[in-house]
Amino acid sequence: MFTSSWQPPEPCLILPCSLSVSPVSPRYPGFWKMLTVATCTALLSCLQAQELQGHVSIILLGATGDLARKYLWQGLFQLYLDEAGKGHSFSFHGAALTAPKQGQQLMDKALETLSCPQDMAPSHCAELKDQFLRLSHYRQLKTAEDYQALSRDIEAQVQQEGLREAGRIFYFSVPPFAYADIARNINSSCRPGPGTWLRVVLEKPFGHDHSSAQQLATELGSFFQEEEMYRVDHYLGKQAVAQILPFRDQNRKAFDHLWSRHHVERVEIIMKETVDAEGRTSFYEEYGVIRDVLQNHLTEILTLVAMELPYNVSDAGAVLRHKLQAFRALRGLRRGSAVVGQYQAYSDQVRRELQKPDSFQSVTPTFAGVLVHIDNLRWEGIPFILMSGKALDERVGYVRVLFRNQAYCVQSERLWAAGQSQCLPRQVVFYIGHGDLGSPAVLVSRNLPRPTLPSDSWKEVDARPGLRLFGRPLSDFYTYIPVREQDAYSILISHIFHGRKDSFITTENLLASWHFWTPLLASLDREAPRRYPGGAENGHLLDFEFSGSQLSFSQQQLEQLVPGPGAAPMPGDFRALKATYRESPLILAWPEELIAKLASDIETMATRTVQRFGEFHLALSGGSSPVALLQQLALWHFGFPWAHTHLWLVDERCVLPTDPESNFRSLQAHLLQHIHVPYFNIHPMPVRLHQRLCAEEDQGSQLYAQEIATQVANSSFDLVLLGMGDDGHTASLFPQSPAGLDGEQLVVLTTSPAQPHQRMSLSLPLINRAKKVAVLVIGRMKHEITMLMSRVGQEPKKWPISGVLPTSGQLVWYMDYEAFLGW
Repeated sequence: MFTSSWQPPEPCLILPCSLSVSPVSPRYPGFWKMLTVATCTALLSCLQAQELQGHVSIILLGATGDLARKYLWQGLFQLYLDEAGKGHSFSFHGAALTAPKQGQQLMDKALETLSCPQDMAPSHCAELKDQFLRLSHYRQLKTAEDYQALSRDIEAQVQQEGLREAGRIFYFSVPPFAYADIARNINSSCRPGPGTWLRVVLEKPFGHDHSSAQQLATELGSFFQEEEMYRVDHYLGKQAVAQILPFRDQNRKAFDHLWSRHHVERVEIIMKETVDAEGRTSFYEEYGVIRDVLQNHLTEILTLVAMELPYNVSDAGAVLRHKLQAFRALRGLRRGSAVVGQYQAYSDQVRRELQKPDSFQSVTPTFAGVLVHIDNLRWEGIPFILMSGKALDERVGYVRVLFRNQAYCVQSERLWAAGQSQCLPRQVVFYIGHGDLGSPAVLVSRNLPRPTLPSDSWKEVDARPGLRLFGRPLSDFYTYIPVREQDAYSILISHIFHGRKDSFITTENLLASWHFWTPLLASLDREAPRRYPGGAENGHLLDFEFSGSQLSFSQQQLEQLVPGPGAAPMPGDFRALKATYRESPLILAWPEELIAKLASDIETMATRTVQRFGEFHLALSGGSSPVALLQQLALWHFGFPWAHTHLWLVDERCVLPTDPESNFRSLQAHLLQHIHVPYFNIHPMPVRLHQRLCAEEDQGSQLYAQEIATQVANSSFDLVLLGMGDDGHTASLFPQSPAGLDGEQLVVLTTSPAQPHQRMSLSLPLINRAKKVAVLVIGRMKHEITMLMSRVGQEPKKWPISGVLPTSGQLVWYMDYEAFLGW
């Protein structure tokens, strides 16, 4: 049987509501009557508040595990310290699969380390700790019957002690593969009755990619309602992170107009570690640094910095909606958005811990830097840098908002006002912890407005002599630290108890995050990361720089560190090679080199063609393959003769131009918005005419063919860029297509097996009129079709790409090693 810590709450002032009062002053005959009504209303509210209090059962699943021992039991004890005597009673149930006797011993050992705040008297601490231990019991939970017995025991305790059950909290400190069985047992055998709330707390990882996260969310959603689930990201409980939204809200007038693309130069969100993954390689091999840190911790922080402030930041629903809007504004990531590394000893650790063969070489990144852009009015064009890694030179975490500095100071620096000159860097830093400062802090440059922080929880401190942060003495900043440092889990457990959902991850936000990260993760899946020795010896090996949306290591020449037997091939091991494929020239290279080579070849051809004929006609395919090329052309080829270039589409999906599936929209996002092309040189396909999409009677394909015949000599493009689908399709010409593979039509309507089904495409005869056709083939998924096409002849009805053979022009294949070799 459990004992309760319930104590009577602070008494309300009780006055008889039937009180008959003789007015002291006859001048105000209604005053005493109003006072009596107000008093009775207050009394009723007080009694209702007492009635709403009740018993809360907290069940910690995985109670003998590492997370529970290090953080969760202390967090639950802190909750008890904060809430004891305020009207609720508690019972704490440690649960695991371990047998009762052994489980109780392990739990008792974990409870021995509980501590009180430093400002609490030892005697009072001992008293509360003794109460907490008496309320905490271990039980084995394995079967549905075990959960039924737990529910019966809770109900019996509540009834025996004359209490009302307020709610139950189940904290899942267990691996995600166990979630479904536990959720099923809770839902069927241990749900509280009507009028009693249920809260289930879930720890990451929440999936491995978008598909697995969706599957897990669907599974949990079959047992629990959205408002019952609290997905924990413990970084949201760290004090500096938890202060981001309140800081922005309390300083709206001074900072909100600065918090935008007009004033911000860049935002850095950083989490560095000195430790490596030794002892955790089984987890790390499956997840890596991006899934472990960037997809969750750093992305959640990014949304807090970037989201639009709701009118009321205390409205949890509004905060979560605005975070979701920020997620949806994130520009999609591609391979060039990231750099990845792996510390030198990692593969040895994996081979040792996971019994891998000596030839095994891991490609799991332990370091990543990612460049993120947000496509909205506030943040357009501003780089957000997310970086994390293991075996680095220091342990530190921070969020740094660096503002542009457009001032010029005439006087020499020695005459500048200390820390306040407008020529000094201007920045706001949310210092998460560790590093040279050693504690959470909010730092604001003194040449920015003095901020307001809540005085009951944050205090301003003087600078420590000699301490420098971000290249400046600490005296250059207004510096604030917490009045009392609190553990992140203690804060979040309190928020769970009080039902504060804004500190947790909703299903929608979780899936939006995975939708953002999954394409990049897929593109990095088998890419060999840059090796680094670890610690201070890293030097400048991991330094990176960005230009536009492209991120790259600053040191381009990579020296492979102790390659060892069977080491994975590195980009530097191969250069662009020339060969022959299907009796046409083949250029082989790693993706970045391949894209650079193709972009250079296009610019060379464009320049020569313009010099000779005055204009260059370029037809571009849609889809994902050309995106990197478009960005390369936009950001690196400043000598390209865009003013004399006509841009045509090889194919288009029958959707509105605002639809994410639109090829023209992709062209606009990745190329047109970055360059200057006369608008009359841009030729989108007319898929929408008379408020309809690709209607035969609108004759859109004939109109495009007429436009080509009018503008392009002999309807012969200077260059057509194609891709190759894994089924052998090219442009929007698909196997067994009834149109476009032969005949006289130059532009045709086709049907795709994938949505959106309706397409418009240049026909094979028109493509083969081109002076040059370039086919870009990238990725392991293209290896099978690449090998197949190397063996077959010209059979366009089976494989339309096999029918590409310019009648008087040149065909060149641009292929990466993954597609060619299957790596």
